[in-house]
Amino acid sequence: MHIRKDDIVEVLTGDDVGKAKGRATARVLRVLIEERKVVVEGINRVYRHLKPNRRNAQGGRLSKEMPIAVSNVLLYCPSCQKGVRIGKRYAADGRKERFCKKCGAGLGFLSKARDAYAGK
Repeated sequence: MHIRKDDIVEVLTGDDVGKAKGRATARVLRVLIEERKVVVEGINRVYRHLKPNRRNAQGGRLSKEMPIAVSNVLLYCPSCQKGVRIGKRYAADGRKERFCKKCGAGLGFLSKARDAYAGK
């Protein structure tokens, strides 16, 4: 999966996108690999109504973010200032990195340096 925790992403679809002018950008809180979903900060917020009890004396509404499909987000490129498609390539030292397909800027490394891929 091309999205990692703490990445900045642009959310393409959903009810919360209309509230934020244009497309919404936010930080990824969790990645659910098996379900191919991501939890994005402030997006797809739901409320759980809690009844007062011994542990939770006050009760009320608890809000939390729910997962959205990874196909509904794009990785945000700081140089293009929008969500972009990404590719993967090997850097000169053999580390695998993500890059923006529009401008070619690097968007972070995915692996450690490996001698087998250095200089390719």
